Amino acid sequence: MSKVISLIQAPADTPLKIVGIVGGHGVRRRLIVMGFHKNDTIELDLRAILRGPVLVKNLTSDTSVALGRGVAQKIMVEIIE
Repeated sequence: MSKVISLIQAPADTPLKIVGIVGGHGVRRRLIVMGFHKNDTIELDLRAILRGPVLVKNLTSDTSVALGRGVAQKIMVEIIE
């Protein structure tokens, strides 16, 4: 079983499984509306330099979304082996 890490700590271009979202109801609802659900397979597409947003590709729904680092830090993932 893989270690659970935040999306910010995950390696780029590696399939990841969403195992949970930490944070309040508003953050969870916003991510669900954007198409991020528990057990979805996602990939960190590219990391911005310094403190910019990160681009996340949802492989389950074939969408890409830019997320702020604060929000991305609340998405808990496992690396898919």
